[in-house]
Parts: sequence; C-alpha cells; structure tokens
Amino acid sequence: MPEQAPTFHVVHVAVHTPVHSGVGTPLSYIHSTDVPAGTLVRVPLGTRHLLGVVWAAPKDATPVDTAKLRPIEAVMEGLEPMNGHWQRLVSFAARYYQRSVGEIAMAGLPPALRDMTAEQLAKRMQPPKTKKLSKKAAAALEATAHETAAPAAAPAPPALIALSAEQQSVCSQIAQNSGPFLLYGSTGSGKTEVYMRVVQQALDADPQAQALVMVPEINLTPQLQERFEARFTPMYGAQAVVSMHSGMTDVQRLKSWLAAHTGQARIVLGTRMSVFASLPGLKVIVVDEEHDPSYKQQEGARYSARDLALWRGHDCGAQVILGSATPSLESWHASNPAVGRYLRLHMPSRIGAGALPRLRMVDMTQQPKKAVFSPPLLAAITERVQKGEQSLILLNRRGFAPVLFCADCNWKSDCPHCSAHQVFHKGDRTLRCHHCGDTRRVPHACPECGNPDILPLGKGTEQLEEELERLLRNVQRPDGKPAHIGRIDADTTKHKGALEEQLALVHSGEVDVLVGTQMVAKGHDFRRITLVAAVQPDGALFSSDFRAPERLFCLLMQAAGRAGRDASYVSDQGSHPEMWVQSFDPQHMVYQALRHHDYPSFAQQQLRERQDAGMPPFAFQALVRADAKTQEAAQAFLRAATDAAQQGQLNPAGDVFLYPPIPMTVQRVANVERAQMLLETTDRRALQRFLHAWQPWLHWVRGQPQHKGIVRWLVDVDPLAL
Repeated sequence: MPEQAPTFHVVHVAVHTPVHSGVGTPLSYIHSTDVPAGTLVRVPLGTRHLLGVVWAAPKDATPVDTAKLRPIEAVMEGLEPMNGHWQRLVSFAARYYQRSVGEIAMAGLPPALRDMTAEQLAKRMQPPKTKKLSKKAAAALEATAHETAAPAAAPAPPALIALSAEQQSVCSQIAQNSGPFLLYGSTGSGKTEVYMRVVQQALDADPQAQALVMVPEINLTPQLQERFEARFTPMYGAQAVVSMHSGMTDVQRLKSWLAAHTGQARIVLGTRMSVFASLPGLKVIVVDEEHDPSYKQQEGARYSARDLALWRGHDCGAQVILGSATPSLESWHASNPAVGRYLRLHMPSRIGAGALPRLRMVDMTQQPKKAVFSPPLLAAITERVQKGEQSLILLNRRGFAPVLFCADCNWKSDCPHCSAHQVFHKGDRTLRCHHCGDTRRVPHACPECGNPDILPLGKGTEQLEEELERLLRNVQRPDGKPAHIGRIDADTTKHKGALEEQLALVHSGEVDVLVGTQMVAKGHDFRRITLVAAVQPDGALFSSDFRAPERLFCLLMQAAGRAGRDASYVSDQGSHPEMWVQSFDPQHMVYQALRHHDYPSFAQQQLRERQDAGMPPFAFQALVRADAKTQEAAQAFLRAATDAAQQGQLNPAGDVFLYPPIPMTVQRVANVERAQMLLETTDRRALQRFLHAWQPWLHWVRGQPQHKGIVRWLVDVDPLAL
C-alpha cells in the first residue's frame, strides 16, 4: 500500500519588506501543522533567514501550489502569539501610513528578537533575576516589607499625597467617562499625579490590567521611571515597571518587551516606539506632552505614535489620556465641545509653585548692536547668581556657530555632500554636518583665498556658554564661589549617563546658569530656577512652515514653566519668577499671547487662520518624496507619478489636489537629491482611497527605464514638516 503524502498547511507570514520593494503583503509558506495568527516564526527569504509573524489569510486569497512554497524553518515555541488587538494595530498602521505589514510588525519587536533562534528564545524565557531598582524605589519596597503584618498579607500601598480640588475633579471625570481625554494642565499643575492615580485605579480593578505611559523624548524617561517605581513596585513587585526606548541596549529592550508581552510588567514607560508594545492586558494609555513633534517618526514608517495610541485605545477599549500645557492645535480642535471627539479637562493651577512667571520682553532694536545678551537681561542673570538662584538660557541651536565665513571671498563652511552648512564646534575644533554627519577639522585659513581670518556667523549653545563665562567671570555666589555655567544639549549628553550627571549638578545647585536647547525646556522639575530666557527665538517667526508659530509658542510656554516651580523656595528668596524674551519684533502676536500665558486665545487665533487657509486640522495632507541622483530625476519621477494618477483615473471627482513637485528645503543630503510633492484634501477617506489605489502605479513608474536614477521614494501621511 503506497504511503500517504504528507499534508501541508499554507501559512501566511509578515516579514520585513520595505513598501517600495513591491512586496507589501504577507508571504506564503508551508508547515506540517496549522500555526495560529500572531505566532513568531523563522522563515527563509531568498538567501536570508528572517523573523516573521504569522498573519491571517487575506479574504481574497487564491489557492496556491504547495509544492512551490518553502517551509517555515522554526516556530518560536514558548511565546504566546501576539493577540488580535496587536495584529489589528499593525494592520491599521500599515494601511494608513502606506507601509508593508511586515515592516510595521518588525518595528514593534525588539531588535534582539529578530536574530534569535527558537532555542535561544526558550533559554531567554526562563524566569528572570530580580532587577536592580533605583535607590528611591528600593527604599519604598523595603519600607513596605517591614510594614507588612505577615508574609501572606497584601503589601500596603505607599502613602499618597492629597489631591488638589482640580486633580480630584479630573480623576472623577476620567472615572465616569470612557474618553479619550485631553488633559490641559498648566506646567506644574500635577498632571503626572493624575496619570498615576488613573493607572493605579485600573491596575487595582483588574489583576491582569496593564498601562502604557508615553513621553516624547528619552531624557524624560528616567525621572518618570523613578516616580512610577517608587509608587508601584511596593504594590506590584520589582518587575512591575519597565521602560522602552532606543537608548536602551538590545538586551534591555528584549527584557522589557518580554515582561510586557507575558504580563509580568504592569506598566510600560516609553517613547514613540512603545506604542507597538505587546500588552495583552492594556487598559490605560497616557500620552504626556502630546503636542511634541517627537511622537512623529521621521525615518522609515512615518507614523504618529499619538494618533496610533488613540486608535489602539479605541480598538481595545483602553482609556486614552492626552496631556499637555500647550496641546497641539489638532487635539485642541478635537476637544472643542462642538466637535466632541475628545473630552477636555482643565487644571489651570500650579501645585507647590507660585504664579506663572511674568514676561519681560526686550526690544533688541533698542539694544547695543551684536549684543548676545542685552544689558537688562545680563543684569537680571547677575542678580540671580548673587542671590544663589538659577537661570535657564534657551537657544535651540547646538554647536558654537551655524557656519564659518570668509569676509574676503564669501566662502562658507558648506557641507560637500548636502545643501547645508557645516556647523562650527569649537570644543573639538571641527565642522560637522547635522544632516549627513560628515565631520572635518576646522581649516587654519580660508580654503578658497587663504585668508587666515575666517569668522563664525550666528550663535549656538556652545558660544552662549563661552560668552556667559566671560561676562560672569567676576560674579560670585552667596558662598563666595564664582558663577558656574552648565550646558545641556545633544553634544554634551551623547555619552551614556552624561545627561543624568549633568541634571544632578543642576538639581544640587552646583550650576548657576544652565544653557540648553529644547531638551531642557520641557518636563524637567528644576526647583531653584527662577529666570528663563530665550535669547534668539525670532527665527521661527519667519519660517515657511505654517506650524512654526505654534511650535515657538509651545516651546516658550514650556520653557517658562521651568521657572518658579517651588513656591516656598521663591518665597524664601523674595523673588518673582520671570521669563525673558529678546526679540526684534516684540509686538508679534505669539509674544503677546505669551505675555498673558493665554494658550486658548492663541489657539483660537491660529485655528481661525488655518480654517481660512484650508490647513490642518481642517484639511488632510500627504507628502510623496523622491530621492535620486539628480534633482531633475527626482522631480521627473513625481511628475510621472502625477500623470499615472490621471491615466488611471484615480481621482475622478478631484477630491485630492496634487501640487507640482518642488525641491525639499534641504535639497541634497549625503549626495542624494530630494524632491517632494504635496497632496491635500478636505476628506481623509478620499486621501486614503487615492493613496491605496496609487501605490501600484508608483511601483510601475519606478520600474520604467527612464526612472532608474531613483534611489527611493516614500509617502508621508499627516506630515509635520513641509
């Protein structure tokens, strides 16, 4: 009797394939048994061996000849499949942002997992050792252990601070409504305490519940983790709180991801990447500083973590809280009662802090020419140092100067690979391109004419630090020590642990004047800072980006919130917190709104302008970008793509307007020319239908012989920078 042929099951697997590769859907493989959707597997693809996620068969799947399919190499045993909510999140993100399912799915998995064999994963899944806690969390855990009456008794929660009337009202409204919520709270109003109370309520109500708390930048994660660990590790155990961000090692990220996926971690704190974390018990999502553009990914799949958090919460029934002292105009509009998409909650009062700092405008047209610090501002900084108080100087430009310049022949330190200048960094005497990374030594003389007197143009944080050291060299603190100037920016914090060390110096009072970029303007709780100054903010007022005024207002409001956060300290010092702004246009509406700390009026005015101009949130946009060897080739591809859309009759009603292609603001980066074209419509669904139908045509155009010069192309839905 002949042997019966083995039966194979067709399994669809999502693997990492960029959308411009033309392979955007899950691939078909065979396996001896049926494999549940969401299971991690290892599969061959060409000569490579990749991690993939088993995906549900498409509804229009056609029968295939199993003899032509390659088998799955291994099933990652011991790991529960990603649940349906996670799979739907990935599918939606891929569909909405015009990427492949596999690319999004792999972006949601830790890098170390992608290279693991099934055996290595099984070893990793063994019970982990107890992690090392922060000193604060360890002390809280030990104190709780001593207070426990018997080993079997439930751990007593740490003592909670009394909520203000505003915090109580907000917590009550969150408990009584499903959301989503926009928590509009002044800097220092106690939003973090509200987040922790809502999280605790959800975790207490369900032993399987999990929470995701997102922050926009890595440097805000450690201080938030310390607070959450101190509150929740005594209640839920040492592994209850984990972090997820790109600053962690691959091993650390894998450990956090596994803790979240298995439910061992009850709370995940993370940056935008954490929106894809596997959290089977997700009940609460917090997006702190929701206005921050860092939530929008700018490489690869250009997703908005804030928007995906809202979609994910709706899909899985989790409450979503967006928090900010300066909400994005999109969120403010959505929380308008007439629109009703979000429930707006307001906390205007600062807790433990005095009134918001008063604004001191300096008209730079009336100050000495070329003065970096006007005499009134310098006098105010000097007075703060002499009283033992701290000042924060904000300039959102690192380096010593944006460019070196020769007055004899007009030579500038241009990057040889980009249409941008190389920035002068005096500390190590280098010129660095902040776009492609090219670095070279500063020339001893002008490369064009030999003039030895090449000069720096413009100011950077490094130059401000040097200038303040010169101006304050004879100023003493109350203890008789000279003024100490500190600087925090991407250059001074690039080494592991550097940021924590510098922040510790600020908190201890060792630093008298702190110079920094926007990374120190938000989220930090500096107790001794009583003066904040923005020395050169006017550049944003003349940007071609319609969002520039919003970003400047938010940055200055957030920076102002760093001053006077400790009311008792301010009272003891007899000071009043101040926000200084040096401007050549002091009557600009941004500064007038800032004077009164009046975000609602500013938002109303900006939304009115955007509605009149047909800009978001009253319109919906997408960018199509082409990178090529020449600018002509890039624009030719985009024009051909427009012609293809017309040929395919993809926009018969004219709902989507396609603008002509133009060079990008930074036209060349790393010897690649870049061009873009804008798509705009008042109907989000029409834009999505058009983009979905256009994808095959874009692939077809890219495959034509005349477009071989195209390096890559991409679609950016809901772009933040035009």
